[in-house]
Amino acid sequence: MSNETGRLYVVATPIGNLADISERALSVLGAVAVIAAEDTRHSTTLMRHFHIGTPMLAYHEHNERDLTPRLIDRLLAGDDMALISDAGTPLISDPGFHLVRAAHEAGVIVAPVPGASSVMAALSVAGLPTDRFVFEGFPPAKPTARRKCFEALKHEVRTVVLLESNHRIVDSLTDMNEVFGAERIAVLARELTKTFETVRKAPLAELLAWVRADHDQQRGEFVIMIAGANANTDLAQQKGQIAMSLLMRELPARKAAGLAAELTGANKNALYRWAIEKSPD
Repeated sequence: MSNETGRLYVVATPIGNLADISERALSVLGAVAVIAAEDTRHSTTLMRHFHIGTPMLAYHEHNERDLTPRLIDRLLAGDDMALISDAGTPLISDPGFHLVRAAHEAGVIVAPVPGASSVMAALSVAGLPTDRFVFEGFPPAKPTARRKCFEALKHEVRTVVLLESNHRIVDSLTDMNEVFGAERIAVLARELTKTFETVRKAPLAELLAWVRADHDQQRGEFVIMIAGANANTDLAQQKGQIAMSLLMRELPARKAAGLAAELTGANKNALYRWAIEKSPD
C-alpha cells in the first residue's frame, strides 16, 4: 500500500459544446486511476471523443451511499480518482456530496478542476443582478410542494436561480406566473452551448405564453432566473413614473398617483412623493 493517499478531483465537463472542456480536465481524466461517472454510458461519448481510456464506474444517486466506502478505500490506498457528472460541475444538483464529504473526513485532498456550469453560464447572459443570487436547484415535482417553494421565494430580494426539466417546464412557469406575478421579470435559458440554445428575458406571463405556444421551446434542459423582489419593484416604479408624467398633464398629483399605481403596480405614496419632489413649485 502507498504511504500517500490518492487525490479526489472534482472535474467539470461540457454542458453541451465539447470544445468547452479545459486542457487541465483532459489531463486529469487521462491520468487518474478511475473515473466515477454519473452515467458511464453518457460519459463514454465524451471519453471516446477525446481518446481517454481511463476505467469508469457508475456513481449516481441510487448507489452513492453504498459505493462511497469502497471509493474512499481506493483513495486511501493511493489511487487518484476523478468525479464527473453527466454535464457541468459535479454536486451542483448532481451526485457527489457523499463522496466529497467522506473524502474530507478521511483526510483525502479534494481538488476542483473548474469549467462549465449551466448556472454560471446562464447568469452571465441573463442581464439580471448577479452580485447576489440564490440557487434553489430543481423545484419540487408535486404541484402543492412546488407552489409552497415559490411562495417562500416570492419576496426574495436576490436573483433566484432554478433548474427545470422539459417534463415540467410549462407547469413550473404556470405556477411562477401565479405566485411571483405576471409582471415579474425572468430569464429562461434553454440548451445552453448546444445547437438550439435559447435565452429570453421577459415578464413571466410573456415567457409562459411563448413556451406554451412553441413546443420546441419545451424541449431540453432549462435554467430559470427570476428577478429579485426589489428589482421588480424598481421596474414597477419606473413604469409608474412614466405614467405619472403623462397623467399629471390632466390630473392633480394625488389622483394621478392613484391611477398610475393601479395601472403599473407601483407604490402610490412613492409616486406621489416623486411628483412633489419633481414639482417646479
